[in-house]
Amino acid sequence: MMLAAVPGLLTRLPSYGKRKVKAANILASAPSDRNLGAFQDLGCRTTHCNSEVLQRCTLVFLATKPHLLPGVLQEIAPAVTRDHIIVSVAAGVTLQTLQQLLPAGTKVLRVMPNLPCVVQEGAVVVARGSCAGEQEAALLRSLLSACGLCEETPESYLDIHTGLSGSGVAYVYLFAEALADGAVKMGMPSALANKIAAQTLLGAAKMILETGEHPAKLRSNVCTPGGTTIHALHELEKGALRATVMNAVEAATMRARELGER
Repeated sequence: MMLAAVPGLLTRLPSYGKRKVKAANILASAPSDRNLGAFQDLGCRTTHCNSEVLQRCTLVFLATKPHLLPGVLQEIAPAVTRDHIIVSVAAGVTLQTLQQLLPAGTKVLRVMPNLPCVVQEGAVVVARGSCAGEQEAALLRSLLSACGLCEETPESYLDIHTGLSGSGVAYVYLFAEALADGAVKMGMPSALANKIAAQTLLGAAKMILETGEHPAKLRSNVCTPGGTTIHALHELEKGALRATVMNAVEAATMRARELGER
């Protein structure tokens, strides 16, 4: 599937709340209607012709499975011009590969989002190819800021981002589940425990972002000598929580790198 914004949006970026682009200015392409229904419901224009996207738009998002992307690139390459900005959301397909399969001089960028983008609280990283400049990167950052935090990084950080944030969302869900289960064990109703666990994670994350304090400092602020928190943290340290989470980030990062080498 490919998504694109019409050319006019490259020179003026109106903001509709956190919505940066009107639905009518988005053209989505997919082989079947099954994948286009959600876009049609939002008021986006749709097509089954990838070349139509290139003809009518200059900013093009490639959102396909990684193993399908080379075929899509070969299909659209004849229609790609120096005016196009090509953005890949496919995991593991490097900027070098993208540039090799597209005409010389094509402005190419990679984006790695995570699941909370669907509630506009995501963490997105952007890496640019050799022909993409600050103007293209700034445009993409402006658009994707509607999804949450958006940072430009070297391409080598994208796999680390997968281990930290892409997969990291699942680690947080597991921790939230365990946190709530502990409260259920002690007698709290499950629905209430889940709600409080989620709010606890939300509040803690917001404090990190808004205070700028290191998590270790904030953690220390919660602990009082001989209190409940330091006793609980001792149990977490005995269970090697810190090392286990670090190992999880490393394992997911290494797996992302393996997939990218295929």
